[in-house]
Amino acid sequence: MYYKGLKRVVAAETCISHIDGEKGKLIYRGYEIRTLTTTYSFEEVAFLLWFGYLPTAADLDKLKNKLMSNRNLTPTMELIMEHLPHNMDLMSVIRTVISAEGTTDYQWKPTISQAIRVTAVIPTIIAYWQNKIDGKISKEPNDAFNHVENYLYMLNGRRPTKAQVAALETYMILTLEHGMNASTFSARVTASTESDMVSAITSAIGTMKGPLHGGAPSGVIELLNEIGTPENAENVIRNKLTNGEKLMGFGHRVYKTHDPRAIALRNNLIKSRGLDSWLDLAIHVENVAINVLNELKPGRSLYTNVEFYAAAIMKSINLAPELFTPTFTTSRVVGWTAHVLEQADDNTIYRPQSEYIGEIKEV
Repeated sequence: MYYKGLKRVVAAETCISHIDGEKGKLIYRGYEIRTLTTTYSFEEVAFLLWFGYLPTAADLDKLKNKLMSNRNLTPTMELIMEHLPHNMDLMSVIRTVISAEGTTDYQWKPTISQAIRVTAVIPTIIAYWQNKIDGKISKEPNDAFNHVENYLYMLNGRRPTKAQVAALETYMILTLEHGMNASTFSARVTASTESDMVSAITSAIGTMKGPLHGGAPSGVIELLNEIGTPENAENVIRNKLTNGEKLMGFGHRVYKTHDPRAIALRNNLIKSRGLDSWLDLAIHVENVAINVLNELKPGRSLYTNVEFYAAAIMKSINLAPELFTPTFTTSRVVGWTAHVLEQADDNTIYRPQSEYIGEIKEV
């Protein structure tokens, strides 16, 4: 049986996460995502995905120390970035520089220590390159800051506010992991050949770079910019749907009801309603769009997905659009590495079949 794009095909068994698209639930290692975002930190949830259980205070301290000690770039990484062309996009920079991490220290089987190293260094790569392009002196990682706070500090050169850290941390926890998505599948396929952790993550980064996977928040920004003011929302949305255009930030291949990640982000951001005109516009557009979608596409159950409110988060903390997908990558790398480790524990190489539809010619 042929399923285009492998839709409906189960390719692996996993204990890492579960998506219940009909009920709108996302579960990490048995815990519902809304519980995790309201109770635990980025580091605690990363530990959960890697180890399978929530950390004790001692476990958490150990993980934080390991992340801190692995943030620095190697001299080779810095040298590579000095010689990359300035017009190289940031996702390609991350892919290229991460590949330089793949020394003989990375062999089969992959380890959690390798997962921590890759996770810790990606934010530093992003900040180093962004500052280089902007003509700024790059800030060294600050051991006084946690993972999310340090990322914003390195990017902007100043300590972020608690509200900025909380907003981004919520987003990053929500996007740590999401089942067998395209980039995760790419990582597992590479790992299944008994290749190394760095090669698997390089594969995943290349997959994330595609606009159908990692670029959606940028599309939402463009939509909101086009709308501009609340009174334009209905006309713009109605025209797009009538012309058969995709409404960025709405609908999801898996969720048939509200995306639980979007709900968690909205609940976090709605506390600032009335204080941020961009956020107010996003909330208004969501309400208008759902009404128009229900009218023009009845029964389709199209609601906002995580990218819609991710765009509001990114705008509120002044992240440039070119940083959206790289920032997504700084969180999803935890999920990728967890899947690589799980693949290695019970490995079988992926080898799907294809159906030949070409001609058979007689010579």
